[in-house]
Amino acid sequence: MVVCGDDGLARRLAGELRDVYRERVTLVVPEARAPQPAVGRQSGRSLGLLSRVPVARSPRVPATEQTGPHLRVVEGAEPDEELLTAAGVERAAALALVYEDDETNLRAALVARRLNPRLRLVIRLYNRKLGQHLEELLDQAAIIAEPGLDLRELDASTTVLSDADTAAPALAASAVAGTSKIVQADGLLLRAVERTPPGRGEVADPGLCTLALLSATTGDPAGTEGSEHSGDRGPQLLPDDRAVAAATGRGIVALEAVSHAGPVVSAGRLAGATLPVASLFSRRLRWSLAGIVAAVAALAVASWITTGDHPLHAAYITLLDIFAINDPAVEEPAERKTLQILAGFVGLLLLPVLVAAALEGLGAFRTATALRRPARRTSGHVVLLGLGKIGARVLARLRELEIPVVCVESDPEARGIELARRLRVPVVLGDVTEEGVLEAARVGKAHSLLALTSADITNLEAALYARAVRPDLRVVMRLYEDDFATAVYRTLRATHPDALTRSRSVTHLAAPAFAGAMMGRQVLGAIPVERRVLLFAALVVAGHPQLEGRTIAESFRPGAWRVIALDTSAPEDRRPDLAAAPGDSRLPEAGLVWDLHPGYVLKAQDRVVLAATRRGLAELLGRGAVSDSGT
Repeated sequence: MVVCGDDGLARRLAGELRDVYRERVTLVVPEARAPQPAVGRQSGRSLGLLSRVPVARSPRVPATEQTGPHLRVVEGAEPDEELLTAAGVERAAALALVYEDDETNLRAALVARRLNPRLRLVIRLYNRKLGQHLEELLDQAAIIAEPGLDLRELDASTTVLSDADTAAPALAASAVAGTSKIVQADGLLLRAVERTPPGRGEVADPGLCTLALLSATTGDPAGTEGSEHSGDRGPQLLPDDRAVAAATGRGIVALEAVSHAGPVVSAGRLAGATLPVASLFSRRLRWSLAGIVAAVAALAVASWITTGDHPLHAAYITLLDIFAINDPAVEEPAERKTLQILAGFVGLLLLPVLVAAALEGLGAFRTATALRRPARRTSGHVVLLGLGKIGARVLARLRELEIPVVCVESDPEARGIELARRLRVPVVLGDVTEEGVLEAARVGKAHSLLALTSADITNLEAALYARAVRPDLRVVMRLYEDDFATAVYRTLRATHPDALTRSRSVTHLAAPAFAGAMMGRQVLGAIPVERRVLLFAALVVAGHPQLEGRTIAESFRPGAWRVIALDTSAPEDRRPDLAAAPGDSRLPEAGLVWDLHPGYVLKAQDRVVLAATRRGLAELLGRGAVSDSGT
């Protein structure tokens, strides 16, 4: 396996492949990021896994075998043909290109596909539309380079993933009431929730199935999430019914529902193409217009009754009187004269109302493209700090769930600013560390705080300040280092035992999905269970003796994997990638069944969706026993 990257995701991915899947890995890093003897937090953050890897230094493309097993490091400025050849791409089974720059990954992918048409490619791209076309392009390039090549048989197809899309559902779900974890793929929604421990004599509701038992320290303010240093065994993933029944006093993570993703929101609303009436006209103006319409209707009815004319003709005459374009009723009866005078008076009242409506509508259209400010009555919302690559994806998820959001961003040119403008989401421009910025976002009345900036210290400072304003605020922080996140979590839980605190790492959530794709099976997503991860993957039963010929109940391996859904569509009609973007009309609908009978016997041609630990997925893929330390 070859991994090329320039940030923490590459290092986590290399560690995942080496420690969990026991693969031989070549890690390609830029020369400027090569590990050097250094002390301090910045060194640990930028190097991660590589801080323990000795690398020989030389002018161009040095490569040095690590003293530990199965890891080689190659340094190079750009992933060109020379560097990829030195990394062994021509002999590799899979290549992951996880540079932060999409263009760099695209150029390297084209070169790699030419060097090795049989190579399994996993590419990190933020641009999802480009990724869909790139998969087809690279697969066609492999077939052209080697005619007769069957990519499906070799499992050498191209997979485009986004770390932001992989982590965004879990980050967004952490801030939503009643929803703890979400995995979204292909328009289907896997919704997992934490349930409190049942009382004595009560039975916990497992939903569709129980995904995990939470560690005992989750209810202890001095405990740490999934810590093994405090004597707690940590969370128990995929327990059987006997373990669930015996685990008194421990909360559970249950798969609560599976439904089509995408709330009922009009396309015009998401695109910002239309403006609601409430935004165009003030409440007072709307009441004024309603009163005038009622007066006109009353005059029309009175004219109909007094004159005996047809109702439509009576309404027509009334409108002419209101707009002063009717002849004076000099020779008409007194009733008709009175109605004409009243209609003229209503017309005088209508004129200023119409002018006010025009001015208010013009002002609303002028401000439609400007960033909105939070209203004074805003409450129960999510305060989202940071509208970069991750923050923009999380904002889109929250609005799809119709969750009210107020954003805070210091850079007016950030990726998510334009998205917030289209969705008409209030944005406060300013540094969250400055006084008054979080107050402007109404953090005191917020439901939760999502701190997703790229700086750990900024996220922590914002969380501490928000807790000072409101001690019971739900806080979700994006933190890179596990040790730092654990220390922060324990401190905040001890200081504010009644508040919910979560720390999440984007690379921690995304690395398992990239690793699973490199192994040749599409991982649909990951659900964090405290500081561990549960994977959802789609597998064809053929070639897996642990599944083939077994019933659903017999195929369940507690602590390793569990079949949760079955694809009932014919093999020739199946969607090739269950994690493809939803809404693509070119792809068939997935025929997934979630309420499975325990006695159903799995056949070789069946495709299943299963929940698995990283160790369990590695075993299913035929990689042998692995260490549990990476689970």
